[in-house]
Order: sequence, then C-alpha cells, then structure tokens
Amino acid sequence: MIKEELFELSFPYYTGRNRRVRVYVPEHGEAERLPVVYMTDGQNLFEDNNPGQFGCWYTREAVKEVGKAVIVGIHNDESPIQRTRELTAKSIGALCFPDEMPEFIRKSIIPEGELFDDFAVNTVMPEIEKRFPVQKGRNAAAFCGSSSGGLQAYFTALSHSEKFCMSGVFSPTFPLYSVGDIVGWTASRLSGSEPYLYIYSGAVGEPEEEICRSTQAVYDSITEIYPAERLNEVILFDQPHNESAWATIFRDFLHTFLTRRAEF
Repeated sequence: MIKEELFELSFPYYTGRNRRVRVYVPEHGEAERLPVVYMTDGQNLFEDNNPGQFGCWYTREAVKEVGKAVIVGIHNDESPIQRTRELTAKSIGALCFPDEMPEFIRKSIIPEGELFDDFAVNTVMPEIEKRFPVQKGRNAAAFCGSSSGGLQAYFTALSHSEKFCMSGVFSPTFPLYSVGDIVGWTASRLSGSEPYLYIYSGAVGEPEEEICRSTQAVYDSITEIYPAERLNEVILFDQPHNESAWATIFRDFLHTFLTRRAEF
C-alpha cells in the first residue's frame, strides 16, 4: 500500500501570480486508480491548511470516513473581492447587486469565472491526471464549491458535462443574477449528458437566508427543464453560511458521488 500524502503544487495564473493547488491522495494500492473531486477554496479544505477564521472542511477526514477519492483543492485566497470576481461567470447574465452594496464594490466585481474555469479544466486537470493515481473519464470526476465557489461549481460542471458527472453546489451565490438568467443559461447547456447536481443551502442569517430563497427559486425553475433523476436539493434550515455546515454536507455529497457516479 502507498501511504496517504498531501501535495502542494503551483501553477501560473492569469493574474500573473502563481496559484496554489493542494492534492490529497489517500492510502491506496500500487495499481489502484481513484475518483477525484476538484474543489474551490483549497485554503479551507484541510485541517493543516491554516484556515483561520473561516474554519475547515476536513476533507481528508471525510475521505477516510466515507470512501477513497483524491481531493484537489484550488486556492482562492486573494482578497474577498478578487475571490468573488474569479468565481463569478459573466456569461450567465448581468449581475444584480443589492441596493445597500457600496458603489466601489459594485465597480470592483468584474466577472472572471470563465478564466478560473479555463485554469481548472485546461491547466489543473491535465496535470492531476498526469501526476496522480486518478481514474480518467467523466464518471470519475466531480466539481464542488461553496458560496461563490458553489456558483463556480454549477458553472464549470454544466460547461463541461463531458468531464464531470456530478457537482456539489453548496450555498451558491445565485442572488447575483436573476432567476431567469440562470435558467436561460442552464437551458443553453443541456446536452443529454447533464451532470448530477447536488444543490445545498442552509437558511440561518445573512447571506444564507437570501441564498436559500434564491436557491429554491432556481431549483423550482430548472426542474421544468433538467432531468429529474439528475437533480437533488438539500435545505437545512438550521445551518448558517460557514465551513462547518459545508464540511457536514460534503460527507453526504462525497458518499453520493462515490456510490452513484456510474449512473451518470
């Protein structure tokens, strides 16, 4: 058996600075190939990653409890505005900002999710498949994230249904768009081989209350166009917008991915 290991990689990013990517490979056999979950916010996924005030997903512990998978955490640890920019896609639709948001923040959020998507799919994925013992093919890959990362997971998985069979869409920042724009964009991505969407939201405090309302509105709308067997919505009304909640729901998502991925 090959012992578990957490690797740290660095790749050139479009901002001109290198971007960290951490890869957790659990204990596995010499010839064993594992499914892989690509995730945003790599800075908060591992307990030794110094997650600080934002908490931790404890993905390594989840893998040990639930089942074997390689976890690829792409860091988004720049400023909050930069994180929002790089995890918000322009092509979904025009951004909708709340009235109370300061004008300087509105002007600072220029959607660049397509660039992050390109980095994840065309830079990170090929290197992971080359360097690590991962299975290839869409049924072996999922994409997961929370908040702006949940929005990005929705965008990336639907943009590359040939690469991902499942997406963990946790507390997605759907309120940044109109429901009509999200549904219209989703309809444009339907190909007959859609990924399974595991959509989750809590409902305690801001911004989770607003995210919950928007998530339910989006879910209710896309059920009219999306294959029912590839949709799942989980609302936990007692959960806030934080890593502790996402760490808990991630275990169920990972179990769903590992046990049902062959179906999609």
